[in-house]
Amino acid sequence: MESWKPTGLLKDYDPDGFYCELLGFGENRPANVSTIRDRLDQMSLTRLRERAVDAERELYNFGITFTVYTQKDAIDRILPFSVIPRVITAEDWETIRTGVIQRVTTLNLFLHDIYHDQKILKDGVVPKDLVLGNANYRPEMQGLDVPGGVYVHIDGTDIVRDGKGEFRVLEDNARTPSGVSYVVENRHLMQRAFPDLMANIGIRPVSNYGQKLHDALIEVAPAGVTSPQVALLSPGTYNSAYFEHIFLAREMGVPLVEGRDLVVDEDDRVFMRTIGGLQQVDVIYRRLNDEFLDPEAFNPDSLLGVPGLMRSYKAGKVTLANAVGTGVADDKAVYAYMPRIIKYYLDQDPIIANVETHICREKEGLEETLDNLDSLVVKPVGEAGGYGITIGPRANTEELADCRQSLLNDPANYISQPMIELSVCPTLSEEGVAPRHVDLRPFAVTGKETWVLPGGLSRVALRKGSLIVNSSQGGGSKDTWVLE
Repeated sequence: MESWKPTGLLKDYDPDGFYCELLGFGENRPANVSTIRDRLDQMSLTRLRERAVDAERELYNFGITFTVYTQKDAIDRILPFSVIPRVITAEDWETIRTGVIQRVTTLNLFLHDIYHDQKILKDGVVPKDLVLGNANYRPEMQGLDVPGGVYVHIDGTDIVRDGKGEFRVLEDNARTPSGVSYVVENRHLMQRAFPDLMANIGIRPVSNYGQKLHDALIEVAPAGVTSPQVALLSPGTYNSAYFEHIFLAREMGVPLVEGRDLVVDEDDRVFMRTIGGLQQVDVIYRRLNDEFLDPEAFNPDSLLGVPGLMRSYKAGKVTLANAVGTGVADDKAVYAYMPRIIKYYLDQDPIIANVETHICREKEGLEETLDNLDSLVVKPVGEAGGYGITIGPRANTEELADCRQSLLNDPANYISQPMIELSVCPTLSEEGVAPRHVDLRPFAVTGKETWVLPGGLSRVALRKGSLIVNSSQGGGSKDTWVLE
């Protein structure tokens, strides 16, 4: 086993029993990982802090922000950037890459099925009411054939590593996953601030994401279109991810439009208004939710969408990415059935397993949850952003009693999972370099085939002991280095 004793920056770093993404467990650490570790150890804490301040200033100057909404205000903030990178070996990346591709393939097969023959529902693999009664199920999509059978063109799969060092899928994001702009910008920032740390390591590039995305969207243009025009549809400047919309439009070399910039003609074709007149649009990468997309088809009060857009979509005159109705596939309750869904369509076991999940609508799952309430995390299937969650090990008696009653009143609304001992990364903190919990969101792009951006958004919980990595609740991000 390798004998290594840090003498500098990492001298007092202690993962505290958690799996460390840099130090890991065992003796099979690749040479380039050891090189990164050694170079970090040779840095001084003072110099690292200086570089961190410079990096934060760059983020501010470049306007790399997200918006935090409160009851009264919308506040633009820079996403806190942790300058010590998260490192992924080539072997681990192959597991992640193939696991994500398997998952995206399954999601597309599942969506095509539920909007066509619904065989999986008839065979009882997934409860019919769980899909057809889902708030994100769109009857308007029934029988509609999408180009190439691709519903999920852009996917973000949230992955964690548990206490044994095994990868687990925490969540699927098949609607409008965000965060890829930070992946690319974080890399540019590290290339400017830490060229000495990166030199001759062999790190896979991420800057070609925009080109890969544009190529994939062209591949799913409506049939017969020889030179497709792609546009990115944004809700506008007040959206929390507006910086990303600008970034992606620029990286793809396509127009950034809002609903008011588009019009559907009597032949169901979509045009955008330009200073040179109307120009037809063939593919729309939309960054607004289904309900705001077309006031004729969904919310009549929506001022963000395009009247008649669903008519054009149904007529095969425009491709929407991601497809309408994909939200039913990344629902928390449907997530619990994903191992069965993968087996049903592909006759394979998941390459990356789910976090162990108890489905409370099923008798065994409810009993398991009620019997072990103080050691499980209970999640409502219809909520997002961490709302309504009860963390058993940290809940008091009254909270546990309320949770028990909610489970008994409406078991179908809940799943439960064990608390995961998320892996950690060395992170610059007030007390020096300390372990902080991380997750990973790789981004997959699907046209004729699925390509996974090497790396992804590594989110880090900057507060000591916290498991919450969300930017709106104090989390930050790291550059993710996938090694050759």
